[in-house]
Order: sequence, then C-alpha cells, then structure tokens
Amino acid sequence: MKEKYIKPFVSKCFSVSLLLTIPFLLYLSYKTSLGSTTSSATKTGVEPPPSSTDPGLKIRPGYTTYDSYIEHQLNKTLNPKLRKIWTTRDWTRKIQVFSGFFNDLKQKNLLSDSSKALCIGARMGQEVEALKRVGVSDSIGIDLVPSPPLVTKGDFHHQPFDDETFDFEFSNVFDHALYPHKFVDEIQRTLKLGGICVLHVALSRRSDKYSANDLFSVEPLKKLFKRSELVHVRTVDGFGLDTEVVFRKNK
Repeated sequence: MKEKYIKPFVSKCFSVSLLLTIPFLLYLSYKTSLGSTTSSATKTGVEPPPSSTDPGLKIRPGYTTYDSYIEHQLNKTLNPKLRKIWTTRDWTRKIQVFSGFFNDLKQKNLLSDSSKALCIGARMGQEVEALKRVGVSDSIGIDLVPSPPLVTKGDFHHQPFDDETFDFEFSNVFDHALYPHKFVDEIQRTLKLGGICVLHVALSRRSDKYSANDLFSVEPLKKLFKRSELVHVRTVDGFGLDTEVVFRKNK
C-alpha cells in the first residue's frame, strides 16, 4: 500500500523540480555566453547607457551597464510562471490575435505568402506560429532566450543576420529597447529594399516595469526610420499596445 502512494508523490515532486530547474538551466546557459554577446554588441556600436533629448521618447534610468539591462530583461523572459502561461493559457489566444493582424496586412499587400519574415523579441514564438498559419511559411523569431524551432537566440540591438535578409519584420517590443536607434538601425539593415516593418507600440499608456523606454508619439519613430517611409498608423488592441506603425524601407 505504501508503494502505491509513494510513486505518485515522487512523480509529482520530480515534475515540480523539473519545472523549476529548466528556467535556471536556461539562465546559466545564457550567463555562460553573456560575455561574448556583450563583447559582440560593444564591437558593433552599442554604447554605454543612453539618454534621450527627444521629448517624445524617454529612456528609463537605472541601467548602469549593458549587462544590468540584459539581466533585468531575463528576469521576465526566464520567469517560470510566465513561461508556463505563454505556452498554455496564452498560446492559442495570442496566435488567433496575431493571425488577425497578419491577415489584415496581407489584404493591404504589405505581407505575402512568399515573404521572408522575422519577429523581433518573439519569446515563445506565438507570432511566428501565426505567420506560418496564415501562409507565410518562411518565418523565424529572435529573442534573448531561444525557443526552438520557432525562435532562435538573438539580441535585437545586434541582429544575427546578414544585410537585406528579410521582406517583412514585426515587433511588439520596441519599448524594451535600451538603444532605440540601434533597434531601428538593425531593422533597416536586415530589411530588403522595399521591405516592410510593422511595430505595435503603446502611446496612450505606459508599458510594464521591464520596458526600457517610453514612447509618447509616432514622431520619434519617423525620425529614427531615416531609410524608410511611413506607410500607415492605426489604432489596434494588441495585448496592452494600442498603435500599429508601418514603415517601408526606401533607401
């Protein structure tokens, strides 16, 4: 009789232990490569903690080093409770919402089945999966922590891709960029001429505690996208983000 009760108990303990251990192992794995990632970012022009003189875009204070910024972002990305929510309760709902956004962009001829697409800051990959489900099969995401096969490891301040790789790039994490100009420059570098960038941003409300900047209007984005033309701006309901801004690379 004792063995009957012990086995389920041991199995339950093992499951709980595994759930808590996986994020920790991911963190250790990331820390092992953090030095090389930071070194690479420094070599490619990621400066010390920035400031902004544009009243429409404010960089949040408190990051003394790039490492401290990365570790703050990882506190959210590696949170075991959030990762479980992202892969269970939120998974289907977010794919449905993203699919609606992408189908609308297809109807406007801003996205097609033949587009090579990138999702920036994709976490578990819901937006990548949504692109594939609406027919854009050549799609991939990047995030600080990979989630294969949909999301590969990458820092959006220094995308791990060649120049002019993508036809379409989507992101809803602009507010997490410590260096907004680097975030935008990397998009414009990896977009093909004529390629489309779609950003979902928050203008009417402040983002969460993991945001690195606050955007108050579209004007700062227009200044940052120096090699692109503004296509449209519209109101959306995108998981706390209220505005869709679309640019086309034209030089």
